[in-house]
Amino acid sequence: MTEDAVRARQGVFFALAAYSFWGFAPIYFKSVQQVPAFEILAHRIIWAFILVFILIVGLKRLNRLMPIIRSPKMMFRLTVATCLLGGNWFLFIWAVNANHMLDASLGYYINPLLNVAIGMAFFQEKMRRLQLFAIGLAIVGVGIQVVTFGSVPWVALALASSFAIYGAIRKRLPVDSISGLWLETTLLVPVMLGYLLFFADSPSADMTANSWQLNLLLMAAGLVTTIPLLCFTAAAQRIRYATLGFFQYIAPSLMFILAVNLYDEPLAESKLITFVIIWSALALYTFDSVIQRQRNRRLKKSAVQEPIS
Repeated sequence: MTEDAVRARQGVFFALAAYSFWGFAPIYFKSVQQVPAFEILAHRIIWAFILVFILIVGLKRLNRLMPIIRSPKMMFRLTVATCLLGGNWFLFIWAVNANHMLDASLGYYINPLLNVAIGMAFFQEKMRRLQLFAIGLAIVGVGIQVVTFGSVPWVALALASSFAIYGAIRKRLPVDSISGLWLETTLLVPVMLGYLLFFADSPSADMTANSWQLNLLLMAAGLVTTIPLLCFTAAAQRIRYATLGFFQYIAPSLMFILAVNLYDEPLAESKLITFVIIWSALALYTFDSVIQRQRNRRLKKSAVQEPIS
């Protein structure tokens, strides 16, 4: 097996690990559902901050941080992105523990289509016909739920839009994922520490009064944040980003299965219709991506084989 083939196989493994980890993450948040969502968020940010800093020191990447910190423009954009990410994390934790996991799943199904729309609107990326049709179909799906059933899937839309806008901002920032995550948690740590020290009033807020099992679970929030990110980064370094995109449906699919089969969330008719339409839109989007990749591959092959005159 060639070196490229080995790296590609490793990339597939890391991609499966990253998206499977994200898909099963609700099990972790359910295990600490007696803790308020904002308090879980605080622990997630604080312990991720510590773990990622240890990682940065171990990898000797501290020198990458100073150019970013010294740039007010970059720090402003990173701060905006951080607020979106923090809001997304909080809403996801709340949704899982408030039995809205199906809405969270729907949001992450919508996210790829929203990314395409943002690429067209803000990055002058050309939209192919099937992509436009897929986005239109997704809008119809949400519209049917709103008009026919009078139910706005606000959790799904908020999760999808906050993460899509966050991704668009980070796309333009020349910051690697590990350094970016540490700076994002650094910006949020003072707020989270202040909340835990002065405002949190739940029984679990005082870690000295908690059981060691609960404290270990709360500290594990940092691992829940960093492990899938590291796997995702390793996958992105080994396989094409377009290929990586095909794995992104694993996480919301696992959430959907967990919500219906393990946590008995009711799958109302309005949600089911919306899911079916979104799945159809994603099938079209995926089909278009496969066709385009094959077309590009044929063009490259013909260009290599064409004789030089």
